Amino acid sequence: MEPHWEQLDLTPWRCPEPLIRLKLWLRGARAGQSLHLTLGDAGSRQDIPAWLLRQGHQVQRLQESQAGLALLLIVRSTPS
Repeated sequence: MEPHWEQLDLTPWRCPEPLIRLKLWLRGARAGQSLHLTLGDAGSRQDIPAWLLRQGHQVQRLQESQAGLALLLIVRSTPS
């Protein structure tokens, strides 16, 4: 059985819209929650994984091509 992750497809948007939408999603996320994230914009594909790591989230690259990047994000503990 395949794992079930919430999905957020940000491929239609160019920077900075993907980061804004991701930040909005993270506001409602809880620690340990998983998200399958897809990015199309070249700047976002480079910047968003680095930003997530700086924020302390766990990030795994699932698939990468010229057309886009698929990530698995596991949300870190949110500060109190």
